[in-house]
Amino acid sequence: MRHAVVIGASMSGLLAAAALSRIAGRVTVLDRDELPEEDVHRRGTAQSRHAHGLLARGLEVMEQLLPGLTAELTARGAFGGDLQADCRWINEGRRLAPAPGGMPGLLVSRLLLEGQIRRRVAGLPGVEVIGESQVFSLTRSGDRVTGVRLVSDETITADLVVDASGRGSHTPAWLAELGFPAPGEERVEIDLTYTTRVFRRRADDLAGDPVVIMAATRAIPRAGVALAMEGDRWIVTIGGYGDAPPSDHEGFVAYAKSLPAPDIHELVASAEPLGEGRHHRTPASVRRRYERLSRFPRGLAVVGDAVCAFNPIYGQGMSVAAVEALRLGEWAARDRPAGELFRSIARVVDGPWDIVVSGDLRLPGVRGRRTPKTRVINAYLERFHRAAEHDVELGRRFLRVANLIDPPRALLRPACLFRVFRGAMGGAGGSRGVGTQRREPEVAGLDQA
Repeated sequence: MRHAVVIGASMSGLLAAAALSRIAGRVTVLDRDELPEEDVHRRGTAQSRHAHGLLARGLEVMEQLLPGLTAELTARGAFGGDLQADCRWINEGRRLAPAPGGMPGLLVSRLLLEGQIRRRVAGLPGVEVIGESQVFSLTRSGDRVTGVRLVSDETITADLVVDASGRGSHTPAWLAELGFPAPGEERVEIDLTYTTRVFRRRADDLAGDPVVIMAATRAIPRAGVALAMEGDRWIVTIGGYGDAPPSDHEGFVAYAKSLPAPDIHELVASAEPLGEGRHHRTPASVRRRYERLSRFPRGLAVVGDAVCAFNPIYGQGMSVAAVEALRLGEWAARDRPAGELFRSIARVVDGPWDIVVSGDLRLPGVRGRRTPKTRVINAYLERFHRAAEHDVELGRRFLRVANLIDPPRALLRPACLFRVFRGAMGGAGGSRGVGTQRREPEVAGLDQA
């Protein structure tokens, strides 16, 4: 392949470029935003002001695509830990049993992570990352895409065009213009709004634990995450399904008190706030079913949020994009029809999508199709999380799924079923994780949900 063009210089586009650089003579990454050398917020990445999770599988693949990345991020202030021993995972208001789990994690802000990846990708042989270059349309010859036309009317020819432009992808409209069918969409209406504030971090905050991840419950449809990050800071994001957390400090702290467990409230109630609060709203999780199309132009691919935009509270987007970049590189090296790529991407997306959809559909305000299978699985997972409060092995297995190492069906294997139902019958002893007490709905302070 002589030349590949990637639309979008966010995480998905940059990782796609890293994968393609191994097989293409030239890779050009185009983004409509100005791309300064410094790690600063930009218009095209509105969520960069909010907490981002980097899952174990995502970190592993990023290191594979860009060897030495972890060490570079650590040198710039990121730091690691054990995802089970050092993190407070709270499901159904209960802390997953902490213990060394053998899964390394990396705590780093989205700004630093994306900035360092952009610097690495721009330094790869044959790769050019260009800002202030907005793509207007695709060019074609017969049933093959041959390049892109910019808003400036400049045309750039390419053997492959990759749309990594995110939720606002124009590919469905471009396909219609080219005479091809648009993909079907699946949507789960979540009406999620979250607010983020940054706080100064002290060594004894949360007894030294650097992470709290707290899922919403059916009784309390509010969630939150607190992540330590470089510069001795906390980034804390809290949100609700159908309601919006206040952005002022006092309102933020009061809202945090209504979460399913007290950990995040205890942190923000005593920490020093830095800067202003920021809102973000995600109306729906959206999946575009490109793998089901019978016709698709050659020379075009779609990855990242342009294929599937998850509920961001689950922290899966960056890690899924990294795995998709691997699949893109493998496919492009074989020069196969696009359907093969989309089927491969669908297999990557299936597990995370099932996690998100099943998790959200258990909440009463979320609109979507609830099947008997969904109800049974959600009832089982509630029992699973009760047992995992005391069962270290169940906790390890849950984290392998949550971090995209194992598929969701791994939680239904006989060994898990036995431990879950043994725990439900009182066979697992132990006490709750330190620092977490389950909050009952009647004391949650819910006046809006």
